[in-house]
Amino acid sequence: MFEKEILKKAKDINEQLIEIRRDIHAHPEIGLEEIRTSNLIADKLESLGIDTKRGVGKTGVVGLLKGKYEGKTILLRSDMDCLALEERNQLQYKSENKGLMHACGHDAHVAWLIGAAEILSEFKEELHGNIKFVFQPAEEISQGARLMIEDGVLEDPKVDAAIGAHVWPYIESGKIGVKAGAIMAATDHFQLTIYGKGGHGAHPHKCIDPILTATEIYMAFQTIISRRLNPLQPAVITVGKFNAGTAYNIIPDVAILEGTIRTISNETRSFIAVEMEKIIKGITTANGTDYKFDYEQYHPPVVNEKNMSTLVERAIVDMFGDETLLRVEEPAMTGEDFSYFQEQVPGVFFWVGIANKGCGSNVPLHASNFMVDEDVIHKASALFAKCALDFLNKKY
Repeated sequence: MFEKEILKKAKDINEQLIEIRRDIHAHPEIGLEEIRTSNLIADKLESLGIDTKRGVGKTGVVGLLKGKYEGKTILLRSDMDCLALEERNQLQYKSENKGLMHACGHDAHVAWLIGAAEILSEFKEELHGNIKFVFQPAEEISQGARLMIEDGVLEDPKVDAAIGAHVWPYIESGKIGVKAGAIMAATDHFQLTIYGKGGHGAHPHKCIDPILTATEIYMAFQTIISRRLNPLQPAVITVGKFNAGTAYNIIPDVAILEGTIRTISNETRSFIAVEMEKIIKGITTANGTDYKFDYEQYHPPVVNEKNMSTLVERAIVDMFGDETLLRVEEPAMTGEDFSYFQEQVPGVFFWVGIANKGCGSNVPLHASNFMVDEDVIHKASALFAKCALDFLNKKY
């Protein structure tokens, strides 16, 4: 339905969308400080005649396109914050903000959702329901989706379903990956402080060594994955920071471990947190040390609802052909706070492949030389528009 018209319009605005993406790329803003970006977005939505709210979830923007006919409401979401990273790319539109970079593709996400809004604004007379265009802040710090929900983004009118997407440099450019069920992980954070008794490095018997305790705990954590968890259940425990000591010949008073836990089910998520504290308690008791264990749950796993996944799969095939659809088999252990929306309404999150060695867009997310294959932006706009129309017109 409307495939030719949608794709033609997407191609017509391609250069405009690339300009928007490059403008945002040159002016990256960190989470909850996306003032310039949100104003750019809001101004564009208002120019399209879309009802627009600013300051939702602090710096978020919501556009509401009301169809001619009564019906359901679908939410289309883009994130818009950058990373604290110095860009190494040498581009005319290289980041102008020192120490900040769009190294996760959120600049492209904003551009393609603006594109979808422009396309869909021309289909207002055919819409059976409403479309909310949600430009979310602070995805990188796992706060933005939750803040927007608390600010009522899923109400007035009530949202019935949600769709989001991410550029993905791990699959071929032009392919679009979809998976029903868990596709991305829950991401949690922990900090463990071990309290010992410091002293001279030549007199360990007069000390209680927190480094010894911390290293035993570090090694024991991995037995949760290898020996206590079902091997068919993906999970990761990574210690990314290990801080202790001030000099080579002093046993310190304190050692600190900090890291992340990744899981794709809430059951495994709860199990690991309990098992970690069991290990910590046992080893610290055996070594005569004390501890403080802070475990913070960030967002839940990204779990795609089956019917919404089917909707996107069919839209991909209708719009671009069978060869574009990639049915993802294994989830990624990276996370996305789009999952907060999925806790409230049926939703689907898909991956837009950008891996293209020719334009340098085959480097990992969060790399200082990260690049986007800009050819995918207008195609993603078209796909978002197609999915929204199909959902509202009950073609799924």
